[in-house]
Amino acid sequence: MDDLNVKNQPVLKQFVPTPPRPPRKSERGIFGTIRHRCFNSIGNSLLTLCVATVLFYLAKHVLDWAVFNAVFIADNRRQCMDISPDGACWAGVISWFNGLIYGRFPVDEQWRVNIGVLLGLVWLLPLMSKRIPLRNFILLSWIGLYPFVGAYLFLGGRFGEELGLVHGAMTCLALAFLIIIYANWILSALGKKGLNELFVPLVSRLVERRIHLLSFVAVWLLVALVIALGLSQVSLEPVPIERWGGLFLTFIIAGFAITMAIPVGVILALGRRSKLPVIHWLSMTVIELVRSVPLITVLFMAVTLLPIFLPADMEFNKLTQVLVAVCLFAGAYMAENIRGGLQAIPKGQYEAAATLGLGYLHTMVLVILPQALRMMIPNIMTSFISLLKDTTLVSIIGLFDIMLMARNIANDKDWVGMHTEPLVMISVLFFILCYSMSQYSLNLEKRLKVDR
Repeated sequence: MDDLNVKNQPVLKQFVPTPPRPPRKSERGIFGTIRHRCFNSIGNSLLTLCVATVLFYLAKHVLDWAVFNAVFIADNRRQCMDISPDGACWAGVISWFNGLIYGRFPVDEQWRVNIGVLLGLVWLLPLMSKRIPLRNFILLSWIGLYPFVGAYLFLGGRFGEELGLVHGAMTCLALAFLIIIYANWILSALGKKGLNELFVPLVSRLVERRIHLLSFVAVWLLVALVIALGLSQVSLEPVPIERWGGLFLTFIIAGFAITMAIPVGVILALGRRSKLPVIHWLSMTVIELVRSVPLITVLFMAVTLLPIFLPADMEFNKLTQVLVAVCLFAGAYMAENIRGGLQAIPKGQYEAAATLGLGYLHTMVLVILPQALRMMIPNIMTSFISLLKDTTLVSIIGLFDIMLMARNIANDKDWVGMHTEPLVMISVLFFILCYSMSQYSLNLEKRLKVDR
């Protein structure tokens, strides 16, 4: 009987996992992926073949015109047409390349533009190293000090004559700061103390507080004095602003507007959220008035109406008026982006800052604004890209930026009627610049983990 019960009891089954199946051969490699995504049905296959055919013929005609049948060496447009009537005449763009980059800047003085741009890039290079402390101050120094160095190189002149004493002093301080940055960077890489540590024993005998700060100021002033003695013996040929142009002028306008957009936008955004009626309505009026008209209208107003409201003895050049207009336009749009970020901050952040005893200024600078700017990086970078493209509108009011220089190629007696090639070149150039800014924005979002 017991044996019968044992036989009737259910037998426990042992779980045996099924071995994983290898992927289908059609999904392996690039050909499998294309087949799975583009040829998985009759409709997708027909659509893929149609699109591939259109792209093939489009690429073929573009390459034939721009590369294979193009003319790169010629003396004039007639010679280009005789050599290859169906190809692009890049010889005209090559002959005007210097003007497209530097505008009407004197050829013998164009080395100053190259050095100025190189110094701007070198100034920002230490930001790539995470070993340097207080990197934000390097960025702030570039914003506040580099314009004096750039203006000295681009405008030229001599200290105390064409160049004012204040401008000369700020230029010396800027160059001294750059030298100290790199000296401390090199010394820290070698495992040694920075230049400002040399004056710590001397300063400690005179004061008891802020010893390191005062020692840094002492080194800064000493290096600036040495630079001032050297630059006082140098005289650069003055170049009026009217001679600036080309891509060089485009970078000046776009760089200045991008740099000032965030500070102006922060002030206007905080002013619009202010509880003080005067500040609130004034900020809101500026934002809505500027955002309700296109940029070209703001530029015309700055060039034609701004001098009317100024004293008779005060006169600004056209570039200064354009910079003010573009900065105001960019700041108004940036204010709305920043205001959106401020509204997204939870109320608990304000309460936490108040619990810690922080005032309004410290709450905004240390707690609220960093989070708001971090969340609005995609919108901010989109505004920067749009601003870079909008700078080409200054050619309408007579500034010789890269767009106006490209139009002047068609007015040259040797290249009359050549419009397409310069515009294609500018389109490719702006695509490279805007795409690079977009990729940098994506990289910055990943580093700051914006989506978290």
